[in-house]
Amino acid sequence: KRKQVNSRYGSMEIEVPQDRKSTFEPQVVKKRQKDISDIDQKIISMYAKGMTTRQISETIEDIYGFETSESFISDVTDKILPQIEDWQNRPLDEVYPILYIDAIHYSVRDNGVIRKLAAYVILAINAEGKKEVLTITIGDNESAKYWLSVLNELKNRGVKDILIICADGLTGIKEAISAAFPKTEYQRCIVHQVRNTLKYVPDKDRKAFAADLKTIYQAADEQKALAALERVTEKWTPKYPNSMKRWKDNWDAISPIFKFSTTVRKVIYTTNAIESLNSTY
Repeated sequence: KRKQVNSRYGSMEIEVPQDRKSTFEPQVVKKRQKDISDIDQKIISMYAKGMTTRQISETIEDIYGFETSESFISDVTDKILPQIEDWQNRPLDEVYPILYIDAIHYSVRDNGVIRKLAAYVILAINAEGKKEVLTITIGDNESAKYWLSVLNELKNRGVKDILIICADGLTGIKEAISAAFPKTEYQRCIVHQVRNTLKYVPDKDRKAFAADLKTIYQAADEQKALAALERVTEKWTPKYPNSMKRWKDNWDAISPIFKFSTTVRKVIYTTNAIESLNSTY
């Protein structure tokens, strides 16, 4: 049976299935329901889950029984852009104890050409101990100038101090932190450091090597950690000449964890908190 319904985008006609005795109860558009204004939220939800405009259009036709053009779907999804801009420019807290920065790489169609772009997610632990995404910024190329602009944007939104920034070895991040937040500790992500070290180590040695690396970053203090670093370097360098070079080169960004208790170290020596978030993105 044909039925006229109203939405935020005007009136439209849908086809409602019926049975001979009228026992069928429609669930999406219920009996006597004349308004389906919440359809835009359903479209945005499908869009957020990664469906294309064509797939959404086909799904709407399957569910409601009326055709929607791809341009109509785009018009609906574009309506959330002002909300996104408001979120990106919202005021922030003055102090954040911990900030994590990590990248997700996407294949993006740009003027008909597919290219890789990095979306840098900045996740904070706020003073109440809760996670908060401060911003997601798209970066074409990493540099001190780029990261300085990102950190200055946070300052312009009200951030006065960050105690610890935990990130992988992003190009130029160290210099940018020194310029924007001179008192902030920059902690290199230990998990990334370990992964990079073991990347070219065969399976037969990987477990033993990883266990030795653990003696460095789980040491009681920096002096013991440096002694462990020497032992591990002496043991594995003959077999894997450049494997430990990054540990010595980056020690100033690895060592801040030894200023903190074991409990705090577990929070700051890895960007796992942000990686689990990125996997949902």
